[in-house]
Amino acid sequence: MPATLSTPTLSLEAAKVALAASEAKARALQIPMNIAVVGASTHLLHFSRMDGAKLTSISIAIDKAFTAAGHRAPTSIYKEQVWPGGAAYGIGKSNGGRFMTIAGGVPVRGKDGELLGAVGCSTGTPAQDEE
Repeated sequence: MPATLSTPTLSLEAAKVALAASEAKARALQIPMNIAVVGASTHLLHFSRMDGAKLTSISIAIDKAFTAAGHRAPTSIYKEQVWPGGAAYGIGKSNGGRFMTIAGGVPVRGKDGELLGAVGCSTGTPAQDEE
């Protein structure tokens, strides 16, 4: 077994490309977004607050990206599981309250399916944020 592991992750340039594509989609939807891009380690690489995006959505976008990268799944998968009695009830309180169960966090995967990072968007409805 190797003494160290190497984990692929988004570069800053790739994060800028992902953010530019997300901004273009937000403009097409006519919704100013807060957009966060994190690497595979869940740490912020790049962020944009479009003119008019909600101030209270800044940390939400960052936490959606954090959750999608850390759990290697879109945040939308929790919609039905987080209600009382659900399999993931209470998970939103984990990780210092950063674990987001609202749609809008989407993993970024490499050509072989490996996790490279994630994008988190917030200001629209959960469905708009995920789109």
